[in-house]
Amino acid sequence: MADPIYWTIAQELREQIEGGDLGPGDQLPTELELRRTYNASRNTIRDAVKWLTTRGLVQTKPGQGTFVAQQFKPFVTTLSADRDTGLGGGEGYGAFAEVSERGLTPSASVPRVEVLIAPSYIAERLRIAEGTQVITRRQERFINKMPWSVQITAYPMELIQKGAVDLLMAQDIPGGAVAYLQRTLGLEEVGHRDRILVRAPGQDEARFFKLPDDGRVSVVSVIRTGYRDSDEGPIPFRATFTVFPADRNQFVTNSGTFPRELARAASDQYYTAPTDGEDGELDGPDGAAEADGSQPEDSGAG
Repeated sequence: MADPIYWTIAQELREQIEGGDLGPGDQLPTELELRRTYNASRNTIRDAVKWLTTRGLVQTKPGQGTFVAQQFKPFVTTLSADRDTGLGGGEGYGAFAEVSERGLTPSASVPRVEVLIAPSYIAERLRIAEGTQVITRRQERFINKMPWSVQITAYPMELIQKGAVDLLMAQDIPGGAVAYLQRTLGLEEVGHRDRILVRAPGQDEARFFKLPDDGRVSVVSVIRTGYRDSDEGPIPFRATFTVFPADRNQFVTNSGTFPRELARAASDQYYTAPTDGEDGELDGPDGAAEADGSQPEDSGAG
C-alpha cells in the first residue's frame, strides 16, 4: 500500500532537516509554496507539518511561519549512584561528576534559599503536617551553559533547630547537603526512593528551558525522598524535586553486574514483530517503517 501523501512530504522535509539543507532557525517554505511544490491540498500540507511538529523537528510561530527547531544530543543521567566511583544519582556532586566524566562542563546558579509553609506535595513526602515550615534550596543547573535541569530540595525546619544552620546559607555546601548533615548532626541517609513523573512544563520552566509555548515538549520530574534510620524504621528527612526537559535528557539505572563505561543515549522506535517468517521492522509514524532503515543505538553496554 502506498504511503499517504502527507507522509511522503514530511519525509522529504525531514531529510532536508536531518541532512543539513535546513538548519536550526531556518524557515520552511510557506504553506502556499509547499502546496505548489507538491501539488497538494492545504490539509495535506498541514498534516505533513503537524507530523514534523509533533516530533520536535519544526516549530510554528503564529504570524511568522514554521521554523526548524534546535535539536539536542540527549544527555544521559544515571539515576542509580555508583558506590565505587560516586558517579550518577542525578543530584549534587555525583551528577556534576558524571557530566564532567562525559567531557562536558557542569555549572549551577547560586542556591536560592526560602522558608516556606509546606504545601501538600512536600508535606506528603516528608511526612509532616501540611502547613509546617520547611527550608527549600533551589538551583538551576547547566551543561556547557545550556539549561539542563532545575533542582529543589526541601528539609524539615527541625534540622535547622538542631544545628544544621548552613542549610540557610545561599551558597554551595562543600561535599553536598547530605554529607553536611552527616558531619553536623550524625544524620545518615540509609536509602532513598525515586518517583518519576512526566508532565507539561509550568510557565517558569518553559521560559527557563526555552521550550515551545504549546506544551509539546514535556518535562520529567524526578522526586527523590531520602530516608534516615530511626527506632520506628526509615523516616524521610529530605525531598528533592529535579525537573528535566524531555527534549535533551535520558535516564538509566543500573542493577547487578553491568559494563563500567557510562551509558550512551539510545533511540526508542517501536518494533513490529516478524510474521510469516518475515524480518521485523522498526515502525515510523502510522505503522510505516523508518524510511532510512535506521536502527536504535545499542543501549546495552554503552
